[in-house]
Amino acid sequence: MDIAAVVGLIGAFGLIVMAMGDPGPFVDTASVLIVFGGSIMATLYRSTLPEFIGFTKVMGKTFGGYPDKPEDLIVQLAELATIARKDGMIALEGQEIKNKFLAKGISMLVDGTDGKLIRTSLERENDQMKSRHGAGAGFFEAWAEIAPAMGMIGTLVGLVLMLGNMSDPKAIGPAMAVALLTTLYGALLANVVLIPCAMKLKTKSSMEALNNELVIEGVMFINDGGNPRIMGDMLGSFLDGKARERAMAAMGN
Repeated sequence: MDIAAVVGLIGAFGLIVMAMGDPGPFVDTASVLIVFGGSIMATLYRSTLPEFIGFTKVMGKTFGGYPDKPEDLIVQLAELATIARKDGMIALEGQEIKNKFLAKGISMLVDGTDGKLIRTSLERENDQMKSRHGAGAGFFEAWAEIAPAMGMIGTLVGLVLMLGNMSDPKAIGPAMAVALLTTLYGALLANVVLIPCAMKLKTKSSMEALNNELVIEGVMFINDGGNPRIMGDMLGSFLDGKARERAMAAMGN
């Protein structure tokens, strides 16, 4: 679980509610319908049905764990390279590999697939992954753009209702509440929920894409029969200073 995402979301709403004091005056059914209902329907309009249906699953990835640490992948690749060099590619079969992308690459090595085909297949899968993740983040970015606009629509609705009932003082209050609360709801939905969600998804996608690029280079290194001792140096460019030190220490270098 991504603790930062959970604590950040709960903390943001918690502080806002604390600042409100009594949340009762900030609840309005008409404003909820306009902003939440209207924005989700408009987002459905710009999306495909499968993309819309799966948005809760995509949003769940915001609170899921991070991709594998790249230094751990390098250590595992070095271990696999050592096995392959000593006992041949066939010895890689049956090795426990949790990373699915790495497992696919190793499976292709065991099957004796041509190196160029391995690289092409893995790069295509990485590109498809980035495309899927980009579409998921794009869904929430579009929703984040629509929500404040729906808030402005609600504001205009409230103002029209207020101006149309100036002779009735009792009607001015509810109409003004709609005008103001829709703007508030739109801002909260976009800036507290949707924009951070899209940014988190993009961050995790970038991390996974970098891991996949690392795996591709490592698998090709094994395919070419490279010396496992220099794998850490070759793949170290994918790591920052401290992560590189941890990886080298784990490999005994």
